[in-house]
Amino acid sequence: MGTVWSHHCNWWPQSERGLIVSVWNAAHNIGGGLLGLLFLTGMGWFNDWHAGFYVPAGFAFVIAVFTALTLRDTPQSCGLPSVEDYSSGRQTPHRPEQKMPFRMVIGQHVIPNTMLWWLAGASVFVHLIRFGVLDWAPTYLKETRDFDVGVSSWVYFLYEWAGIPGTLLCGWLSDRLFSARRAPAGILFMALILCALLVQWLGTAQNPYIEMTAFLAIGFLIYGPVMLIGLHAMELVPKNAVGAAAGFTGLFGYLCGSVAANAMMGYTIDLFGWNGGFALLTGACVMATICLLRTQMSHRSYASPPTSHQDAPGNTYVCPLLQPAFALEVQEGYNRRHEHQE
Repeated sequence: MGTVWSHHCNWWPQSERGLIVSVWNAAHNIGGGLLGLLFLTGMGWFNDWHAGFYVPAGFAFVIAVFTALTLRDTPQSCGLPSVEDYSSGRQTPHRPEQKMPFRMVIGQHVIPNTMLWWLAGASVFVHLIRFGVLDWAPTYLKETRDFDVGVSSWVYFLYEWAGIPGTLLCGWLSDRLFSARRAPAGILFMALILCALLVQWLGTAQNPYIEMTAFLAIGFLIYGPVMLIGLHAMELVPKNAVGAAAGFTGLFGYLCGSVAANAMMGYTIDLFGWNGGFALLTGACVMATICLLRTQMSHRSYASPPTSHQDAPGNTYVCPLLQPAFALEVQEGYNRRHEHQE
């Protein structure tokens, strides 16, 4: 995943990344929707349940080969100007990209960056809502509304596919309405998710169809903040640290958020019933909004037009209490090398 984020950063300017990344992010929903179709296709072609796994794997292999043959690393590796120079119309001589040691990437631009920690927290709560609703919606509808498995399966299917237009809208809004600022669009979508959760929880006891509409509204809205958190993270660090920053927030989201969605939701529902489950999701929505508000209050970006000191380590917004000792060491070495070059 980190390599894909680096690719977006290298080939598209900040003002266009919201829509571009949202188009790419829709692959999650498309792939999830096509998996069942490919499984049934394999079963139909070979009349063997093993083929239900071989056909999707073969399809993924073909795409991987095509990507390996056609995808290019950076514009500079192809003899082209950087995306910042191209978008601003500057004519600068081609310079090879400067590589940054992994130790510096983690110690100087990821771990000490307090905004990344706030985004990682937002990722945990957003993924808790995403998987909490996705995994528990069929059980909820069956137990409380007496929906059969077929109807619950359709709700599950439409929840995933509703995320495609919602993600595209969220990316477009962050580019056009909010001038490439990611936090306001995420906050807007989280507020709408909160409304949908409250409709499910408090207002639909006599109308299950409104409740299903609220489920689909959450599916429409939730994937936008999921995408924006990774996009925001990559714009808080220099290009050499984009993959690590996106991986950092994604690690917290999938490891903590998805685990919490399964373990905490089940435990809470067992103890307090479905009211407790909805209270947990509502609290997660509020906490995710608070984390995004905090990143908006300290809006900083590495994606602005570059300057002669753009990649200097000292430009990253860091908290001194989180600054590890080895980060100071690698920063001093970095500064000595640049002084020698000048």
